[in-house]
Amino acid sequence: MLDDFFVRAVLAGIGVALACGPLGCFVVWRRMAYFGDATSHAALLGVAFAIAVDAPVVAGVTVTALAMALLVAMATGRTYAMDTMLGVASHGALAVGLVAVSFLSGIRVDLVSYLFGDILAVSKADIAFIFAGAAAIALLLVWRWRGLLLSTLNEDLALSAGIRPAREKMVLTLALALMVAVSIKVVGVLLITAMLIIPAAAARVMAGSPGRMAFLAAGVGVVAVISGLQGSLLWDIPAGPAIVSAGIGILIVANGASALRKVADRR
Repeated sequence: MLDDFFVRAVLAGIGVALACGPLGCFVVWRRMAYFGDATSHAALLGVAFAIAVDAPVVAGVTVTALAMALLVAMATGRTYAMDTMLGVASHGALAVGLVAVSFLSGIRVDLVSYLFGDILAVSKADIAFIFAGAAAIALLLVWRWRGLLLSTLNEDLALSAGIRPAREKMVLTLALALMVAVSIKVVGVLLITAMLIIPAAAARVMAGSPGRMAFLAAGVGVVAVISGLQGSLLWDIPAGPAIVSAGIGILIVANGASALRKVADRR
């Protein structure tokens, strides 16, 4: 079954959706979209670094994404406001990454596949890594769910319960860095944040509790992956953008259904 490229693509996309859905809920709740951008854009610099030293690309991406996330987390609020710091880090990391890749003489780098993903070219080893990473993220979120949720809702409440918000933020930072490494082959550095935010945003209007929102976000991501890949195959369009576009479609439908339900309730 795994010899079929389309089956491998579907499995890889599902793995990424399962990782991004619950994690994206915390990104939405904490309003960390730019933080996700800064972390994912740093991945391109990691690609250049890994190729330059002949190291595994996954290792380079993970290290640089984590380093960027920690740097931004520590520097935010000291000299510049959070939105300014995140904006500089996000676009600066992408620009420096592109420049670094251009300096790799004698090495051909397919920038498009790293920017927008190349899900149709994933291998069996890629699938194994994606599901291992998704499982690690899921276990991390389950283990720290209460602490992450309390520190997200109210830091004072978290402190009174013996939870350190700073530690929970570092846990979330680690999960984001791992998610970037898992997702780069599927949707690329420019669309990773979309896979975090869009399913969570769609699930938000349908869920009545944080736990249900996390499960629904994963489900929305899976539906977006399958429908996006089907659309890519049918209309011969890029797979990564097709997946994100399918997610946008689900978001629009979810919000439309929510608005109609509110109108019906008023009557």
